[in-house]
Amino acid sequence: MADAVDEQAVAELIGRAPQGAFEVVVRDEAGAPRVIRNAPFLDDGTPMPTRYWLVGATDRLLVSRLESAGAVGECEAAIGMAAIADAHRRHAAERDADIPADHLGPLPTGGVGGTRIGLKCLHAHYAWYLAGGDDPAGRWVAARLAAASEESV
Repeated sequence: MADAVDEQAVAELIGRAPQGAFEVVVRDEAGAPRVIRNAPFLDDGTPMPTRYWLVGATDRLLVSRLESAGAVGECEAAIGMAAIADAHRRHAAERDADIPADHLGPLPTGGVGGTRIGLKCLHAHYAWYLAGGDDPAGRWVAARLAAASEESV
């Protein structure tokens, strides 16, 4: 899990102390955290459905701009609800594999970002994609960001 340096860096990026165990799974060129993988529960036992969290400031800004321009609906239309549902199932299975078989109490629900149907947060999909997940929405976001970057050159 995260060491004190990563805990401090993530706290600065998200504006508060992390509330559960995590590890940095993607870093930028300078070594700063871009994506963290959260444990399935917060320190107080609260279920944590968001397995991958986009914490890099530039990444968050760029994805927020996409979302504010209507990209959630565009992404749903482009990749289809069946592919999104499949991604949610696979994401939940990965997260749930880290839950001890003898766990008693509430469990995390939903798929990417805790969503059950459709897309809610492109940030979480992009985070999973950057961490190596086969996420069609994250792949779509990456392509949109790459195209926007080429246009600005």
